[in-house]
Amino acid sequence: MQVTRERILNILKEHGQATVDALSEELGLTAVTVRHHLDILRGEGLVAAPSIHRRKTPGRPQYVYTLADEADSFFPKRYRHLSNLILDEIRAYLSPAEVEQMMQDIGKRIASQANVPTKNGFENRLIAATKFLNELGYMARWEQHDNGDYLLHIANCPYEEVSKQDQQVCMIDMTLLTHLLGVSPERISWSAQGDQDCSYLFHTADK
Repeated sequence: MQVTRERILNILKEHGQATVDALSEELGLTAVTVRHHLDILRGEGLVAAPSIHRRKTPGRPQYVYTLADEADSFFPKRYRHLSNLILDEIRAYLSPAEVEQMMQDIGKRIASQANVPTKNGFENRLIAATKFLNELGYMARWEQHDNGDYLLHIANCPYEEVSKQDQQVCMIDMTLLTHLLGVSPERISWSAQGDQDCSYLFHTADK
């Protein structure tokens, strides 16, 4: 990202909001130049539409700029580090079997939030489950083989970086899919082990 626009984002993150005049003073740039950069950042969805701030003294109202929600991903996070610390602490208190049960319980809890029909055939259930997974950011899609089996692909595991360090968290997805679709899947590719995505096979005979 262009250096000036990155500095604007950092200023807005630190102060919560800023006017064009305040940004101009801190950056040492003209107001016209600052507005140009703000317009670009707004176009990229990183800065929200400005709100009007009424002066206490005579003069034209000022526009106050803040970060858009989408800008949160611009700033570094340490979710993976925190997740690994939490898992380490859990393992210090629970046995491997208890940790696995906890992962299964998490998968069941996520599945309970879905509105997936239990009737009208497996394919309709798969369509509803795929929609639910995509709402969670899984980037899921499915296909049917000539023999009638179904294959579900997941391109974006929400905890992929954690699973590379601790594959036991993948039990969450196995349990989630089992409860969403009423069938235990067979995993045929696994991103945690270096594959491009996670793919799950559902056999026709199992439905």
